[in-house]
Amino acid sequence: MVKKRGQNNQNNNIDQIFDSFINQTIFRNKLILQTNYTPETIPHREKQITQVASIIAPSLRMEKPSNLFIYGLTGTGKTLVINYVKSELLKRASKQKIPLLIPYINCKLRKVADTEYRILAELLNKLGEKVPATGLPTDKLYHKFIELIDSKKQIIIIILDEIDQAVKKIGDDFLYSFTRLSSELNKAQISIIGISNDLKFIDVLDPRVKSSLSEEEILFPPYNALQLQDILKKRAKEAFKPKIVGEGVIEKCSAYAAREHGDARRALDLLRIAGEVVERDSKNKITLEYIDKAKERIESDKILMAVETQPKQFQITLLAILNLYKKLKDKNSPIFTGDIYNVYRDFCHKTKTECLTQRRISDIIAEFDMSGVINARVISKGRYGRCREIRIDHPSNLIEKINRLLMESLNL
Repeated sequence: MVKKRGQNNQNNNIDQIFDSFINQTIFRNKLILQTNYTPETIPHREKQITQVASIIAPSLRMEKPSNLFIYGLTGTGKTLVINYVKSELLKRASKQKIPLLIPYINCKLRKVADTEYRILAELLNKLGEKVPATGLPTDKLYHKFIELIDSKKQIIIIILDEIDQAVKKIGDDFLYSFTRLSSELNKAQISIIGISNDLKFIDVLDPRVKSSLSEEEILFPPYNALQLQDILKKRAKEAFKPKIVGEGVIEKCSAYAAREHGDARRALDLLRIAGEVVERDSKNKITLEYIDKAKERIESDKILMAVETQPKQFQITLLAILNLYKKLKDKNSPIFTGDIYNVYRDFCHKTKTECLTQRRISDIIAEFDMSGVINARVISKGRYGRCREIRIDHPSNLIEKINRLLMESLNL
């Protein structure tokens, strides 16, 4: 009987939580704060919209547009602008009955851009041709793709978002193959739009690929604090009910994002997550305190995403660092680069992975330091040379999450 009463109380508590979320929401339309939302107008990107539209407009005359390379830091509106212009172009093409296809592929997604095969398979799936995720020769997929699109006269504009992520994983050979496809077509014509967060990405490409891919280039500059405020005010007015956003909240979100290279995506995430935390606390006002709470949560998610998308060698290196950290934490002993390499080799053996040189592992550690995953300080050991002393300053629960993610990703 006691158990039944306890179950009833538990059910009542859950019902109360559900009721409060349904009946007392502070949001009018949360979708407006999502990164995949495309607004009717895009402030402070008029110049870039005009440039993109001008470059791909020849497709409306059944002419092949130039290949386009777009680059800029995260959250500067690249994908937003491309999706906006794509939508408008497809509307016009439909009205004029112009055969135009614009498949979009996010190269950052796992199991989409891990191999050249998977990129091709995803592209074929987008065009309505179902192919298995693995199993066929890559050449056969290219043949299938050419056969599919060259059946009639049409224009295909392939958008490869976060193209640098795919090249980082599999090299740039697939890009060369894509840029050469047009020479094998009789009726259809192909153009490529590459989008990258890495400003130096184009410089490391094979010269053949570089000359083909970057026929036209557009740089998206970061937003400044005032522009971010303008964007947030417009979105917040539509996303929240009246009088929900407290004084100084928009300004604080904008200041945080402007400090991190004008990332509008980060500003929107801060505001949305702050609203979600406010709802969980059964409050009806977003105050400055909730922006700080949202910032902490985003930092954790950002680190986890950075770890999850790293290549295998990077993940093994980080797992070695965490393994040493757990062993030495209680002793307050520092972690040095040389110690990491020995543990790294053990994990390479367990995962049947080829070992990189100690110098390359040192480079990987430096990259982790730059991205904020770890802190690495170069110290002198006198006549024994210099090395890096590693620190991990994340909360213990986040470190445990990272460790679990790595173990799962490496099948350990």
